[in-house]
Amino acid sequence: MAGYSKLNRRSDQRKAMLRDLVTQLIIHERITTTETKAKELQRLADKMVTLGKRNTLASRRQAAQIVRFLDAGNDKNALQKLFSDIAPRFTTRDGGYTRVLKLGPRRGDSTPMAIIEFVE
Repeated sequence: MAGYSKLNRRSDQRKAMLRDLVTQLIIHERITTTETKAKELQRLADKMVTLGKRNTLASRRQAAQIVRFLDAGNDKNALQKLFSDIAPRFTTRDGGYTRVLKLGPRRGDSTPMAIIEFVE
């Protein structure tokens, strides 16, 4: 077993999709997606928060390779929001920064849906 889900995509498509999902999760702090995508996104989002907690130049560069530079409001981009707003919330927490809440099946193709959000 590979240790991750391929999500029926080539590696470049999968990487781009997960980058978009983690950026949207940072901006909105709660998104709805399929259950398998949410489980893969949870691993990546927890790694980004861990990098944000370190708050070094090296961790910012590593996070900048994954998080896209989209506007997050308040004159911040997604990377700045990760390091200044989201990561300081979890200084006393040692992992488990996100939760996946299962929803019912999607109406069109009955794919299991889920909400992924940051734990407060």
